[in-house]
Amino acid sequence: MSTLITTTTIENLKEAFAGESQANQKYRAFAKKAEREGFPNVARLFRTAAEAERIHAEGHLGALDGIASTADNLQAAIDGETYESNVMYPPMFEQAKAEDHKAKRMFGYALDAEAVHAKLYAMALGAVKQGRDLTEVEFYLCPVCGNIEIGKPTEACKVCGAKADKFMLV
Repeated sequence: MSTLITTTTIENLKEAFAGESQANQKYRAFAKKAEREGFPNVARLFRTAAEAERIHAEGHLGALDGIASTADNLQAAIDGETYESNVMYPPMFEQAKAEDHKAKRMFGYALDAEAVHAKLYAMALGAVKQGRDLTEVEFYLCPVCGNIEIGKPTEACKVCGAKADKFMLV
């Protein structure tokens, strides 16, 4: 008796992309932990495997035709960040608050930081539509909440309050 195949290649690619993307992030987090615990070679193995998973994810995204022109990619990024800040994170944040779960902290940070990301992408899209690149050359990342600032921050993070000197130049 044969088994009926009910998934499509597109559905398989989406699942594989999600799985490989999650593995990449998970292994990067595992590497940081291994390093903090004094296992630098284990950390290096995790980072190498994370890059392998990234290669797989990018291949799957390419097969999904998920990489378009820069303008289209920026619009997709705006749409994604806006969805996260306006639709996805608000109920997650409220649920975590109601349960007094520690996830409320990061959900709250992500909710606010994703809105900043959408604004930055919109600024970039405006430039690209005019045929030019951004004039800004330094982007700083808050290592606590994921907020992004253009230029070296001089004040505490607007999202989480981390000190300006904690921001990392990317």
